Amino acid sequence: MKTFNRFFLSLLFGCITHCPSWAQTNIIDEVVWVVGDEAILRSDVEKIRVEYGNQMDGNPYCMIPEQLAIQKLFLHQAAIDSIEVSDAEINQYVEQDINQKILTAGSKEKLEEYMRMSLTQIREETFEQYRNELTARRMREQLTKDVKVTPAEVRRHFKDLPEDSLPLIPTQVEVQIVVLQPRIPAEETDRIKEELRTYTERVNSGTSFSTLARLYSEDPASARQGGEMPYYGRAELDPAFANVAFSLTDPKKVSKIVQSEFGYHIIQLIDKRGDKIKCRHILKRPQVQQAEIDEAIARLDSITDDIKKEKFTFEDAAAVISEDKDTRNNHGILSNMLEDGEQTTRFEMGQLSKVSPELARVVEALQPGEISKAFTMLNSKGAQVCAVAKLRNRIPQHRANMAEDFQVLRKVVEEKRSEEVIQKWIKEKQAKTYVRINEDWRGCEFQYPGWIK
Repeated sequence: MKTFNRFFLSLLFGCITHCPSWAQTNIIDEVVWVVGDEAILRSDVEKIRVEYGNQMDGNPYCMIPEQLAIQKLFLHQAAIDSIEVSDAEINQYVEQDINQKILTAGSKEKLEEYMRMSLTQIREETFEQYRNELTARRMREQLTKDVKVTPAEVRRHFKDLPEDSLPLIPTQVEVQIVVLQPRIPAEETDRIKEELRTYTERVNSGTSFSTLARLYSEDPASARQGGEMPYYGRAELDPAFANVAFSLTDPKKVSKIVQSEFGYHIIQLIDKRGDKIKCRHILKRPQVQQAEIDEAIARLDSITDDIKKEKFTFEDAAAVISEDKDTRNNHGILSNMLEDGEQTTRFEMGQLSKVSPELARVVEALQPGEISKAFTMLNSKGAQVCAVAKLRNRIPQHRANMAEDFQVLRKVVEEKRSEEVIQKWIKEKQAKTYVRINEDWRGCEFQYPGWIK
């Protein structure tokens, strides 16, 4: 009851200044917009307003339904063009979203109480929201995929702009690393395998695989779901894991123990759908002993001394000694994959922290050309490793210029061109699409005035 009251109190105080006239009536729900043959409900608007309304500069009762209407235009075109997003991609966003909500609420039970839905219902609703959002995004990308700008166009765009109008580039760094993985004694590997064999025996004796995964799996994302993973294609999984998972045919059976880059697993099939598989697993990671860490640290310190004595270079050490396969063939240089799919060797410090907080702290204290002392960190697979880092370059914060930041400036111009393409497309779709807006919802200054004909 307290949750119910909080919800409606938020509506009441939000409506004092900018609610349409229906907000002070007793109507439970209604269709407020129709776009094509798709309806936008008052409840659709309210869900978004309650969650994001205080982050909006304008009237949420104007902005939200218009953005939902635009999304429906994209979704309709995506259906015509057969543009889809995979369940696996959607589920990655769903799990991150739900995990953040649970963290904010304090527990799964508190989240269910606050949202007045079971976790299954929350997951289903969130899945549909992300399906729509990602499909609309994919449609936008399809519409703008041919937008390209030449260097001459970039120069012309920024030629006469005052310096303070140019993008501000934060401090960036280029980093090299040499990585050693502490040795795992055979006894520790045997212990892990025996533990997994015990879980297999318990499943065969009637214990739920999901229960054991929740209790013992060291993959936090899937453990919360009873070890259950999204649908994945073979190429999306670790090769060793995929080979075993795709060989399973009986959902009642448990796989043999398989070693991947993440650790050791047992797997149970849930479903196969075309070239994708859904399974659950239990992951166990061997524990790294301090003596093995100390040994790897000592070896790295020795390697650093030899580099300083010019017996060989940092690049040689990265290529020959480093056990990090992602960087050893690139002179130890870390690569930053940007959201648009492009790669760069430059990291803003916040981006580097997402790769490894430990690495970011070490690099922050280095001068260009300086090599760190050996330290421990978690690699991209969640395993504890030992490393030394070299700060290859630090680019101070500055206004973008053609010589150093052409890619940044090109992206600014491409985004401007892309937005022009999208705006033109929306206006054309508005003219061809049936739109009806309730009388009480028409008094807005819309971003695209063509909704009301």
